[in-house]
Amino acid sequence: MAEKTRYSDEELAEFKAIILEKLAQAQSNYEQLKNALNNQDGNDTSDTSPTFKVLEEGEATMSKEETGRLAQRQMKFIQQLQAALVRIENKTYGICVDTGKLIPKERLRAVPHTTHSIEAKEAAKK
Repeated sequence: MAEKTRYSDEELAEFKAIILEKLAQAQSNYEQLKNALNNQDGNDTSDTSPTFKVLEEGEATMSKEETGRLAQRQMKFIQQLQAALVRIENKTYGICVDTGKLIPKERLRAVPHTTHSIEAKEAAKK
């Protein structure tokens, strides 16, 4: 039997459902991070004693920087998931960009936005 060159429409529909679920969760997480950056979550120190504000100023700056980095990572993840949806529509989803072979289903279920097989990842490390 010849080796499969792409996933069937049914398989692509399964992956699309996984990606849409992860995308909804990622967008929710991004909104929470964005609200935290904009102090819309109501958990800041603006209503406490000025003494505590001085002591917590450094921590707040570090926390905002970390939240900003997390928000950037979350946005990158969202973009990768959206790109995966485009590949599903183009019927190129699940094909390794390095080897041209199908990425195993188990890997796609675990990392649905990947464009590399384990084989290609290991070769890149060498």
